[in-house]
Amino acid sequence: MKRAASPPPLNALRTFEVFARHRSMTRAADELCVTHGAVSRQIAALQASLGVVLVSGPRHALTLTEAGLALADRLTPAFGAIEDAVQATRQGSAREIEISCLGTFALKWLIPRLPGFLAAHPEVRVRMSESYAPVDFRRDRFDGAIRIVEPDVIHPRAEATRLLDHHQGVVGAPSLMAALPDLEAVSGATRLRSATFRQAWASWAELAGVELAPAVEEREFAHNHSLVEAAISGMGVAVAPWLFVAPDVLAGRLAAPFGFVKRPSWFAFLRPEGRRDAAVDAFRDWLVAEGERSPPPPIPSTGPGG
Repeated sequence: MKRAASPPPLNALRTFEVFARHRSMTRAADELCVTHGAVSRQIAALQASLGVVLVSGPRHALTLTEAGLALADRLTPAFGAIEDAVQATRQGSAREIEISCLGTFALKWLIPRLPGFLAAHPEVRVRMSESYAPVDFRRDRFDGAIRIVEPDVIHPRAEATRLLDHHQGVVGAPSLMAALPDLEAVSGATRLRSATFRQAWASWAELAGVELAPAVEEREFAHNHSLVEAAISGMGVAVAPWLFVAPDVLAGRLAAPFGFVKRPSWFAFLRPEGRRDAAVDAFRDWLVAEGERSPPPPIPSTGPGG
């Protein structure tokens, strides 16, 4: 009878998984608290054990081969499951999940609702990480992520659950908007924009069927939450997603007399493909239910000419 091949050392598999996630020997060494050389030796030993080339290229710019990509795709969720099991054992019945979320969405929509989830699921702890970057579960170790999903963008190794439609509209301080009777007047006002979506004005104008004159003055902010606060303060008018401004519009801190138009994108909850987790299931289901209860935006109330 042919003797079964010995499995490769677990430490070598773990080292390769960390390298594949970071695509960097240096960052892998930092995460594992070992030297660059130790990472290189473990990967070389793994290749020798498997008889397969997993990485190629010069030492300063190694890339994964097709076999390396296939192995990494399976190792990352496997090591994630091991970490979950260890964490669950240490914490008893408690389970901590880490969710990556758009910062303004977390601040304006998610966090105000989160106490309801925690009260209903005291066995689950939620840790939030703010990020606007595309999520890739082959690299990122989040249990889930909330992102704006465009129809033509693929999120590798992710299962997506649609949560909320994406609407955008013009908002400003009530006193400022009262002085802008129509969209033609809005077109000449100081425009606020966020560096995370610089094309917001052009995108809104196309969807709303509005001809925008060149901006007289523009002010840019690093993130949407700064943009919203600037609009509240009366610094100018902004085009912003309904979900980012809904609390302020409903409370009267912002006015949106021209309503909101629907974009082809949507807000979605992303999770690692094929990875089952009761705590993540509960969080996803709660998000869907909260999305169904979320107040809809006001519809456009006037045409391009006012």
